[in-house]
Formats: sequence, C-alpha cells, structure tokens
Amino acid sequence: MMRQIPFDEAREKIKEAENEENLDKPNRWIVGILGFIVPAITLIIILTCFDMDSVQVTGNKHYTEEQIKNIVLENERMNNVLILYLKNKIKPIKDIPFIDSFDVEYISSHAITITVYEKAMAGCVEYMNQYIYFDQDGIVLEMSTRKMEDVPCITGISFSSMELHAKLPIEDERRFKLILNMTQLIEQYELSIDDIHFTGDDEIIMNYQNIKILLGKGEDIEDKLIDLGSILEKLKGKKGTLNMKDFTVEKGNASFKEE
Repeated sequence: MMRQIPFDEAREKIKEAENEENLDKPNRWIVGILGFIVPAITLIIILTCFDMDSVQVTGNKHYTEEQIKNIVLENERMNNVLILYLKNKIKPIKDIPFIDSFDVEYISSHAITITVYEKAMAGCVEYMNQYIYFDQDGIVLEMSTRKMEDVPCITGISFSSMELHAKLPIEDERRFKLILNMTQLIEQYELSIDDIHFTGDDEIIMNYQNIKILLGKGEDIEDKLIDLGSILEKLKGKKGTLNMKDFTVEKGNASFKEE
C-alpha cells in the first residue's frame, strides 16, 4: 500500500525544489554567458593569431603568381593560415586545368609557401575547336579552348574521337612515335617552336616566329633539332624559309631563303 505524504511535508518539498531552482538560475545565466564568450574569444584568437601576411609561390609557369594565390586562397576568402590548413585537410584543391597538384607548406602562423606542380605537357593537337594537350608518352592530359604559347601545336592530323587520360588516337604508329620524339627533343633542346605541321605528302614543317622550317619526312630528326637552336639564333629578327631537308651534322647544309 502506497504511503500518503502529509500535506505539510509535500509543501516543504515544493519549497525546497523552488529554492534549488532559484539557486540554479544564476548558474544557468553564467553558463549561457560563458557559452557565448568562449567561442567569441576563440574566434578572435584564430582571426588575429593566424592572419596570413606572407604567401610565396614557386613552380608556376602557365599561371601567374596572383592567379595561383586566387586559386588557393579562393580570392582571399581563405586568408587565414589555420582555416586554410583545415580546409585543405578536409577538401584539397583538385581539377585545376594544367595543374597536377599543389603543395601548401605552412612556414609559420602567418606565412605559407605554395609549390605548384604543373602537368608536363609535351604538345597539343586541335580537335573540335579545342586544344588537346598530351604528355611525352602521348597520353591526353587536358582539353581546353586556351592555347599555351610555349607548347607546340601539331596540325595536319585528323581525329574521329578523343578521350581524356587515353592515348592519342593516331593509327599510324610511325607518325605517333615521330611526334613524341619531336616534342621530347623540342623540350630537351629548349626550342621555342610555335607549331608542327604534317603535309599531305608526310613532310614536316615547323614554324618559329617568322621563319618556316622544312624538315623533310623526319629522317635524322634528332641531328636536325640538335643544331636548330644555334641556327635560329643567327636568323633572329629575319623572315623566310629555312630548308633542313637534307641537313646532316657533318655537312651542316641548311639553307635560308629570306623574304
């Protein structure tokens, strides 16, 4: 059988509960204030103690330093070392045209260094009003409407399809190897070639500024490109046709017809 609580005893218990509640009200108020102040102080510390005032950029070639800063710092929205660090841990920067990856090094609470690793583009071809960039193995790296000035463009070749991260669909294996060999040599000897054109007769014509370079059908192509840089240096500022079809290192028989 349940014991009935006397009226006086019940009233005392109610008063005790009310007193306890009244005592808790100041504590709740203090907790509420602290709940606002602590996060506010933490935010102030983050904003002031980790404010970014130095950003160095290295490795960039096809993007300016300012463009790289805008990409990584999201147009200065991430102008805080700690916030940028956390953001890169959660969601690293990806899928930037012509860039393989970024390395963000945190030098101090106010300084970072951004190292840019660009895609190693050996050359490009035109397809469907786009420039298709490929590496030294002939693998398609990028498709863009933007033409890179320091990447030679190969013309005179037609394609029925193109796929990103796949091999260039050139059926003629000899021509495919010749293109890769030429683009590698151009990079190796630091030749500033504008474009490489294959004629209907399978002859190769390269263009450098105002000079047209005739290379024949690709025989002894390495010997021709080894000396090309020094030959072009002598022809600097001139306009005309450089005939290297029958060029050999021994004879050095290149002829130039000035316009």
